[in-house]
Amino acid sequence: MKLYFVRHGRTEWNEEGRFQGASGDSPLLPTSVEEIKLLGKHLAHTHFDKIFSSDLSRAIKTAEIINAENDQPQTIVTTSALREWHLGRLEGTKIATVEAIYPHQIAAFKTNLAKFNNTIFEAESLYQTTHRVINFIQSLKGCGYENILIVGHGANLVASIRTMLGYEPAQLRLEGGLHNASLTILETQDYQHFELLTWNNLDYLLAEETVTY
Repeated sequence: MKLYFVRHGRTEWNEEGRFQGASGDSPLLPTSVEEIKLLGKHLAHTHFDKIFSSDLSRAIKTAEIINAENDQPQTIVTTSALREWHLGRLEGTKIATVEAIYPHQIAAFKTNLAKFNNTIFEAESLYQTTHRVINFIQSLKGCGYENILIVGHGANLVASIRTMLGYEPAQLRLEGGLHNASLTILETQDYQHFELLTWNNLDYLLAEETVTY
């Protein structure tokens, strides 16, 4: 099975430099809506057996836009298992403001999650945020899907995907994060071992033609 992961489009809070987390939410920017449409056209000939989205509006809207461009649109199934990292007291705050107060912790969140102390912010732990996604994906075993689309969130997807690829906590963010509306594809045969096919891909912005992966 191939898993197509998409981070939601860029939002107003992304533009303002705010933590959104699992409780915060803000609308997609008009420019991002247009980019997501291009991604949808890029994937138009890819048949998805199922589309799963976080139940937060920025992810749902992203999934809807992609689905509307597909040759064989599917029903979108939403689930809280795919929500962004629960960031507790960080949600809605300006990243720069928190970084000035907790420079080492925000640096850890960005570059070395092994050193991130979630309890300071009453946030979800690294294990909690990654394993609710991993458990959800493993629950799909036996469904007979060949291709599924999963629309989620940056911090959670980076940590979850790279955990599935076997990286240790200190290595999860060594290659940076995921761009808004980027495409990452994994393949698995047993839902325990995963192969990375493409990471943080934005090629659709460079070409208008549709492709089949």
